[in-house]
Amino acid sequence: MPAESLQERKRQRARNAIITAAYELFGEHGFDDVTVTQIAERAEVGRTTFFRYFGDKQEVVFADDERTIAALIGTLRREAERRAPIGDSLADALDAIRAATREGLTGWTATPQRSAVHARLLRRHPELMARLLLKQQQEATLIVDVLAEHGATPMAATLATQLSLACLYTAMQTADDPASLPELVEESFARLDGLTGRSG
Repeated sequence: MPAESLQERKRQRARNAIITAAYELFGEHGFDDVTVTQIAERAEVGRTTFFRYFGDKQEVVFADDERTIAALIGTLRREAERRAPIGDSLADALDAIRAATREGLTGWTATPQRSAVHARLLRRHPELMARLLLKQQQEATLIVDVLAEHGATPMAATLATQLSLACLYTAMQTADDPASLPELVEESFARLDGLTGRSG
């Protein structure tokens, strides 16, 4: 057991080193001018090790996604439980996602430099934004499922999820400073209050 734990720690260190190196290089040179070989060299690992963790350099940009969505789903379950049964209430379904999103964005502000590079890459590279939107639609299924588990109708669960993704996309497109993303996401949600019968 201790040997497995040591191996796991080594794997995590190698993966973190690759992510750190990639973001440093993306910040210094942009996305197109950085190669997998350069990332591996900066991280002091071989190319084979890089591909053990990531299929390509695009994937490194979204390295934190799995952990982020897992945390979001965990928080969403708690928030949905507080409002269950959600039924056909778009307002309650949106409120649950809004609360979970608000908590999830604390990770964004915790790593301002990486977040700034991430935001810049998405704005400058349509292929990265397209990949993000595809991943978000895949994750949307998980969100809809959690809402449904807590009594939301298919209409309320699906519409609330898609409106929430629209709020996030709007904030990403209009944020001049990545640090303002949480505030803009909250503002985007607030603009939906009138549509759901909330006064604000």
